[in-house]
Amino acid sequence: MHTLSDQCPHREGQIQNGNGIIHMKDLATKEQMYQHARLFSHIVVDPGCSIGNHCHEHETEFYYVLKGEATFNDNGTEVLLHAGDVGATGYGETHGLENRSNEPVELIALIVME
Repeated sequence: MHTLSDQCPHREGQIQNGNGIIHMKDLATKEQMYQHARLFSHIVVDPGCSIGNHCHEHETEFYYVLKGEATFNDNGTEVLLHAGDVGATGYGETHGLENRSNEPVELIALIVME
């Protein structure tokens, strides 16, 4: 199986009541993930934009930063993530992500289910 980049669905919108518009490219469909995951996306967070704080029950979300510097809210504790870093949350914990820099942040988001 393969999917060319221009064939991946693109969408934009406000995510979890965050600031600004987030750009998402879905890298796999739910069917392709065989009910083990519900999201596998390449995400771009422009300067001043954010993914609002939200909780995950019975699943874990991973953010793998590809480019830029992001402020990751890990249950109320802020941590700076850079390219190559991973932020994750699950089991009733909360997280969010904000781009306070002047450059876009690119990341891969993966939500795996229990």
